[in-house]
Amino acid sequence: MDLMTVIGVILAFVALILGSILKGAGVKGLLGGAAFVIVIVGTAAAVMAQTPKSVIMRAIKMGKWLFKPPEINPDEAIANIVEWSRVARKDGLMGLEAKIDEIADPFTRKGLQLLVDGGEPENIRHILEIEVEASEEFDTAGAKVYEAMGIYAPTLGIVGAVLGLMAVMANLADPSKLGAGIAAAFTATIYGIASANLFFLPFGNKLKYHVKEQAKMRTMMIEGLVLIAQGDNPRNIETRLQGYFVGHAKPEAKAKAKE
Repeated sequence: MDLMTVIGVILAFVALILGSILKGAGVKGLLGGAAFVIVIVGTAAAVMAQTPKSVIMRAIKMGKWLFKPPEINPDEAIANIVEWSRVARKDGLMGLEAKIDEIADPFTRKGLQLLVDGGEPENIRHILEIEVEASEEFDTAGAKVYEAMGIYAPTLGIVGAVLGLMAVMANLADPSKLGAGIAAAFTATIYGIASANLFFLPFGNKLKYHVKEQAKMRTMMIEGLVLIAQGDNPRNIETRLQGYFVGHAKPEAKAKAKE
């Protein structure tokens, strides 16, 4: 569980609700069905209009990363690679065949299979790097869906405010409705700006961070497999791979395969 996301979301709601109360608008000042439809539903419509279905579905699936990100455990990965290198030096590359079924991550399993099949080091690197680049590009597109929502929401908030003011102007003959009407008009602006800056844009940036970390982890795996194919010393392999995640916090759980 990503506590920073949880705390951030809670504080965002606290800031909005408490701020509205302290400013005298009250909680009711944040409620507006019309504002929700114009801003939130309108933002979803705009994003759907510009984004392919496959990317939208990927963005929805990646949403769980905000609270339960794919765990990265470089220490465990390096330990596995070093162990494989020792097995390869002792029993040859075919000695790694028994290790393939123990691996849950499809990417790592594919790389180890290429290694067991006797692929040339540069060929292994080329095949796996193509997969990493394609996966990173697709996941980044998914993260950018949230960024796009953060771009459209404020503009649609202004649209909602203008529509609300138009309704107010139509009722100028009744001064008793002006105050409430103007307040309701600006609710859409709050929805647009707040949703963009407190949720959509931060969510997009956090997802892009996880995408980069996962790509880095896979790049390290590629490097390790290539070094094994080249017959490098296990100690040298460990030293080189440790540079990929200098200062990286050690997670408590094992690394999980990409969903």
